[in-house]
Order: sequence, then C-alpha cells, then structure tokens
Amino acid sequence: MAGLPNPKEGIPVDPTVIVGIILVVVLLVIARMSIRIVRQYEQGVLFRLGRVIGVRMPGLRLIIPVIDRLPLVSLRIVTMPIQSQGIITQDNVSVDVSAVAYYRVVDAVKSVVAIENVAAAINQIAQTTLRKVVGRHTLDQTLSDTERINGDIREILDVLTTDWGVEVTLVELKDIQLPETMKWAMARQAEAEREKRAKIIAAEGEAISAAALGDASDTMMAHPLALQLRNLQSLVEIGVDKNTTVVFPAPLMSTIGELSAFLARENEAAASTTGKAPIKAA
Repeated sequence: MAGLPNPKEGIPVDPTVIVGIILVVVLLVIARMSIRIVRQYEQGVLFRLGRVIGVRMPGLRLIIPVIDRLPLVSLRIVTMPIQSQGIITQDNVSVDVSAVAYYRVVDAVKSVVAIENVAAAINQIAQTTLRKVVGRHTLDQTLSDTERINGDIREILDVLTTDWGVEVTLVELKDIQLPETMKWAMARQAEAEREKRAKIIAAEGEAISAAALGDASDTMMAHPLALQLRNLQSLVEIGVDKNTTVVFPAPLMSTIGELSAFLARENEAAASTTGKAPIKAA
C-alpha cells in the first residue's frame, strides 16, 4: 500500500550526530590526558618534547597531551631496610650486621634526571657503605660505639646522594649477629669482669672496716670504760637469743686470774705463820 514505510529499510541517521559523538569522545579523552592532580606530598617534573620545563607544585595541573609528560615524585621520608651483611671486623671477627636507613627527596628534578632508580641506588650504596664502615672498627667498638658508626654511615651516604637530589636523614644499626663461639667467649669475659668487681668491692670493704676498727680501738684505749660498756652490750645481745652460750669478756677473765693469784698469796702467808701446808686454790 502506498504511504507505508518499507520494513527492509533502516532508520535514517544524521551524519552530524555521529560526528558530534566522535568529537565529544575525543574531547573527553584529550581532557583526561591533559588533567593531572599533584598531591600535597608530591611534586611533578614537567617534560615537554623531552626537555625539563619546570616543577609543578601540588594541585590541579594541565599538560599538553602527547607533547608533555609529568612524572610525579614523592617527597615523603622513605624507610629502607638494609639487608644483613656478612662483615669481618678489624680484629678478624665475622659478624652479620643489618641496618635501616631513612631518606627523602629534596630535589625532584635531580631525582628524575640524574639517576634512573633512586631506591635501588640508595639500597646498593648503603650496603657497601655499611660493610666498609663496620670493617674499620673492632668488635667491641661495633657493639659499644654504634652512635658514631651510624653517624659515619649517614655522612657518607649524604655526600654520595646529594647529586641525586636525595637527603639521608638517619641510619641505624638494627641487628648484630655474632658467632656462637664468640657469644660464649663474651659471656665468660663478662662473668670474669663481674667476679673481679666483686672481689675489688669486698677488698675495699675490708680496708674500710679495718680502718674503722683501728679508730675504735684507739678510742677504747683512751677510754677504758668504753670497752666494759661494749662487753656489757654484747652480753645483752647474746641474752636476747635465749641460748646456753656463756661469754666471759677478757677483762673479767683477767680479774679472776688476779683474784686467784691474790688468794694463793694469802694462803701461803697463812701457812707460813701457822706451819701448815698451804691449801691449793681451785
């Protein structure tokens, strides 16, 4: 019938609509490629046709697609563990030393242009520096003077990484592993040191005690009654314990001896006057 559309024919599409859709898609893609967001802890290094144009600070930044490139560089402090290194100290002792380093990027352009991989480079140079610095010290120095060793490692790394735009803020020795034989030797040494100090302290105490007893004896010689009072005090202290021990102070014993001699003399005198044999004192 006339006036009815042919079902085999498609719906007519306006070519301008297709072109408009294509343009919108292209614009969205270009906008997506042109917009870059630099976060607060980052800086962007802008390359235009391979040349460094400048540094882009945090915020919304626009670049020219295909022509520009904007790699982002983090400025936060990075914690980098330094794996355990087998090191021979200056006194020929083998130890395993591990450490940890902290660094941050201070120049975004140098960290991108001067070196390819900052983290890998610092990790390698930190391992070699750790081995070199610890190898210049003895075992006792390594165990007791870690602060100076940490400072030496940090200074060396800081000088080497300045051209890379990186600052090493801190290096700390994390663990020092000793051979088992060395651990036993150090334990014996520490025990001998403790015994030495104990003997020295005991000897010093004996010397002080002897000096104090000498002063006390001089005082008692100047005041004879002081010795008697001390004897009485000793008897009181012994009596508190309720034991069966009887203690006679030396002055008391000498008095008994003098009394016995006096009685013997009196007995002899009496016997000489009466003509009888003297009676022996008990």
